[in-house]
Amino acid sequence: MIDSQKHLFSLPDYVTYINGAYMSAQLKSVASIGIACLKKKNTPYSITSEDFFTQRTILKKRFATLIAASDYQNIAIIPSVSYGIANVANNIKLNIGDEILVVDEQFPSNIYEWKRIAEKQHATIKIVKPPMDFKNRGEGWNEAILKAITAKTAVVAMPHVHWADGTLFDLVRIREKTKQVQSLLVIDGTQSVGALPFSIEEIQPDALICAGYKWLMGPYSIGVAYYSDSFNNGEPIENNWVSRLHSEDFTQLTQYNNHYQPKADRYSMGESSNFILLPMLIKGIEQLLEWQPKNIQAYCENISSNAIEQLRAKDCFIENDSYRAKHLFGVYLPEKIDMETIKQKLIEYNIFVSYRGKAIRVSPYLYNTKADFDAFLSCF
Repeated sequence: MIDSQKHLFSLPDYVTYINGAYMSAQLKSVASIGIACLKKKNTPYSITSEDFFTQRTILKKRFATLIAASDYQNIAIIPSVSYGIANVANNIKLNIGDEILVVDEQFPSNIYEWKRIAEKQHATIKIVKPPMDFKNRGEGWNEAILKAITAKTAVVAMPHVHWADGTLFDLVRIREKTKQVQSLLVIDGTQSVGALPFSIEEIQPDALICAGYKWLMGPYSIGVAYYSDSFNNGEPIENNWVSRLHSEDFTQLTQYNNHYQPKADRYSMGESSNFILLPMLIKGIEQLLEWQPKNIQAYCENISSNAIEQLRAKDCFIENDSYRAKHLFGVYLPEKIDMETIKQKLIEYNIFVSYRGKAIRVSPYLYNTKADFDAFLSCF
């Protein structure tokens, strides 16, 4: 079992931060490298043409290792999830009556682009809601998704875990069903990848899109995406110089090239060589590779299990352990417990969580301890 890693973060002792799903606390090592890279532009003459490419390649390789992707050239560097989703949607041709399947109350970055393309191409958004009651909720939701995938389904666009309450979706079974009907599987991994094991080899999605500032332990405004080989000849949503073939040769940049860099690099954003953000995200992912997501799950489960048991005894609903993530879960209150009272107590004790829908969203990490959950539990 991995030990507490709080000493690697700058969180003050008077704060109980169990809100990593909102934004990760920053590693001291990531902050240090960010500051050093920020200062590098004080000497712009020290930035070489090679610097525009070396960190990009390192980031792609590290992320490919994290998600068990066999080829780092299937990775693109993006500024946001919405950007990564737009690249997918830009390369899909839908037929009239086709369905784009999403789950209920999905994060909007994985919704708006699908609504746009559905309207433009006369397709339909199909929303799969969870069961009305809490009995076997996660299992029932997964079964409803599988049932909803039909011959009309062109795209299944969904997360690995639900951002509001950590409901875990069985992507292996969902992938099997999408293959049967020849539909795409597009995953928003922002609330899972880095803290929860994810394998491209096992799941074989068509695309995996991740923001970097949550469980990848990176800064804001940068992310990474995996695009399968089926997108190798697609059209990106922007045309920047660095994604073009032979752009490493600065003397030939005005010999405009109609060809792209190999595979998914065509989908990387302009200025993806960001000399500050890339090294920070690389450092965050390297730390994750050392810790390993399976160990992060085990740690979070260990420190939270007693509090979860006690909350369930108070008639709070927390998803069955088999159908939720351990680093992110929702607490649904019974009628006898007033939400506003709980909120005020949490504020009073400097305990930071989020509120998503009707759930109190709790998202621990390696900087948390059982004592943090004792403090959280005391508010009930």
